[in-house]
Amino acid sequence: MSWQAYSFLTKNHPKATRPTGDVRWSAISALHFYQNRQLELYASKEARRLSLRQLVFFGRHMNEERLIKSANYVRTELPIRIAHRIRDLQALPYVIVTQPEIAKVYELYWSAFDKFRRFPEINNLSDNRKFCDLLETLLDEHAPVIPNLSLGLSLCSPHVPPDSLDSFMRRMLISRISRRVLAEHHLALSKSLGRHSLNSEDPRVGIIFTGLDVKHSVVKCARLLRSRSHGIEDDNGEVIPNKGWPEVVVEGQLDTTFAYIREHLEYILFELLKNAMRATGLKHRHNTTLPPIHATIVAGKDDVSIRITDQGGGLYSTGIQSPSDLFSFSHVRNATRMDDSRIGALRSASSRGVKATVAEQVGGWQVMEEHGGSNAKDPERRAGIAPHQRMGLGLPMSNIFATYFGGSLQLVSLDGWGTDAYLQLPKLGTNLEGIEF
Repeated sequence: MSWQAYSFLTKNHPKATRPTGDVRWSAISALHFYQNRQLELYASKEARRLSLRQLVFFGRHMNEERLIKSANYVRTELPIRIAHRIRDLQALPYVIVTQPEIAKVYELYWSAFDKFRRFPEINNLSDNRKFCDLLETLLDEHAPVIPNLSLGLSLCSPHVPPDSLDSFMRRMLISRISRRVLAEHHLALSKSLGRHSLNSEDPRVGIIFTGLDVKHSVVKCARLLRSRSHGIEDDNGEVIPNKGWPEVVVEGQLDTTFAYIREHLEYILFELLKNAMRATGLKHRHNTTLPPIHATIVAGKDDVSIRITDQGGGLYSTGIQSPSDLFSFSHVRNATRMDDSRIGALRSASSRGVKATVAEQVGGWQVMEEHGGSNAKDPERRAGIAPHQRMGLGLPMSNIFATYFGGSLQLVSLDGWGTDAYLQLPKLGTNLEGIEF
């Protein structure tokens, strides 16, 4: 039964059973699709998708007038994108929407939608400062969305066909990335107004680096990962003493630069290198030295490709049928979704939130080391960020980031030997956001 059907039944039959637990009936019953014409109005509109080139072009010569236009675009665009996702949530089977985690996401989305649609037109810098305060507040409030969605859908995975579940999660996460890009880009433009950042060492427009150095990002992620002092925990919970981390050899066209969102690229690289290092450490746990990981950079006419090759034994697992199943949120395609350790890590992270950034993970490791290393009582482990608390979000989120502007991420496993990860990103900046409706 869908949420809409249940709404109709309960509206016409007052004695119908109401959901219990953490779900507040007063909040849910007031927010049904059929009871709110404003949602229908916004959901009937299509999002105005943008490309990186458009974002750079508009933000390159920022002044007060252009900043006000940017603010009003974000103000009117975000409730449209949120409205489409609220309709997706309302269309879920009732067994899913009664999950406390999904209900929490629904309430966060509805609250944000209502705040954006009620925010008055922005006419000056003072209005923009108030709008930026709202954006920053909502960005923080929505940090729990990713782990709550993943936890709620993992628990309900047996009740949803894998294609439907993955399609739903993809729409939710792509849309979430798109909204955060618009919000964070406007915040960055607002902070940089009057400053000429294009002449700096790292030229950027808003959150977009116009000359992103790919080698620098690979080396940065490798350095951060190799600086960890803790050991590796295998799938059985056994901690392998740290013997150091594999070296990362960067090869290919090392002077490659292109316009891209650095945070997106580095998140993907960080996750791929982190998985490669863990697999290599476990595969060669009895060896005195670890074979290196190779990162090869190639700049084509229309795209930039990065291949990460390891000797970590490949991706063979009884829980998956093909490497692409590691991108799935369904337990049918990836049985590890239902592991107690994964569910526990997601449950812990659902209160603290996950923003899916490199800085978030590095900050968590620093907290762990300040509290005496790997310890079940340390704040990072409780938050589900520690490397031994594997939530299963890294590869699916990397795939979403890669495809957001029309790129791709593929995994090729040589079982018994190692894995090749192929990341391909468009370099011309002309691809529109891959938002699905």
